[in-house]
Amino acid sequence: MSRARETRKSPRKTVVTVGLLAGLTTAVAALAWPAAAGPADAKGTSQAAPANGPGVTNSSAPSGKVLWTPDIKAGPATFPGVQCAKGNFGVASDAVKGKVWRARQAGGQERCEVVGPTLKSGSTFYLGWSSKIDIRDSNSRYVFQLKCSPSSGTANHPIELDATNGRIRLQSWTYKHVAVPLWSAPVRNGEWHSYALKIHAGRTDGTIELWFDGVKQKFANGATKYTGTTYDGTSDYLKWGSYHPSTGDATNLFTSPRMATTLAAATAGS
Repeated sequence: MSRARETRKSPRKTVVTVGLLAGLTTAVAALAWPAAAGPADAKGTSQAAPANGPGVTNSSAPSGKVLWTPDIKAGPATFPGVQCAKGNFGVASDAVKGKVWRARQAGGQERCEVVGPTLKSGSTFYLGWSSKIDIRDSNSRYVFQLKCSPSSGTANHPIELDATNGRIRLQSWTYKHVAVPLWSAPVRNGEWHSYALKIHAGRTDGTIELWFDGVKQKFANGATKYTGTTYDGTSDYLKWGSYHPSTGDATNLFTSPRMATTLAAATAGS
């Protein structure tokens, strides 16, 4: 993945526009990295807390500290949790990325996801990883979630990336469980794409910034930062894989995610 840089500029289910709402266990201070944002279309598409579980924590990295990342040499046990049918999650070899994680959600199954670190309200951190999907039907799959517990009476998943019909979409969900579509971009089965997020965890004052394939993105309202719900409930944590029951198979290959104090540290392994 090309190293992204951060700009100095700061943006049952009812869908609302971003313009109406704009406005893990240790908190970390984020550093700013100057860069220019890519142009966006009407859909917000650009052209172009230490963990409380297994994995590598607090390791040095370029221009920052890695707070958590799974150790691929250790296999699935490196994740705090695996929610997948037996044999459907593990390590695979990819011609482009080498050793990667493989989550296969077989048709008829609800999910194949792994659980990352638990977060703390008020914390600020960066996440970085690359993903290649293969979805065999037209139904939506969540390939990344910032999930909260309990699921009922909360945002359920304050931040999620979902893939469907040839597009990847970033959404936030308010504490009233109202979807806020922020951004989308075209993707195809079998393509690698990189993702980086800067997240400040908060129930009403949370923020999200996104880099896609190394480029800082503008959201649907033209802003590069969203303010809203990014944390809710009593416990919030991260998940990668494939979620949403459907009849067709879905596979998500992804590099080891990095949670870090800077964008450079988070994206160095992608």
